[in-house]
Amino acid sequence: MEQPSLEQLTRRSDSRYALVVAVAKRARVLLDEGAEDEPGLPKPVTQALWEIAKGDLSYDRPQIALK
Repeated sequence: MEQPSLEQLTRRSDSRYALVVAVAKRARVLLDEGAEDEPGLPKPVTQALWEIAKGDLSYDRPQIALK
């Protein structure tokens, strides 16, 4: 299974850093659920990338006020 293009992913995210953090957190959740043990499924990072690209997974980035 191919990974989604960077263009698809950046449409869903306001920054690449936030995208990387969201993918990493989702991949950890998938690993905790035992996603790596099931044969035939993509790796957790690839699965998280596809979930974000499809719009199945969204995240909120908190706005930090600078003083």
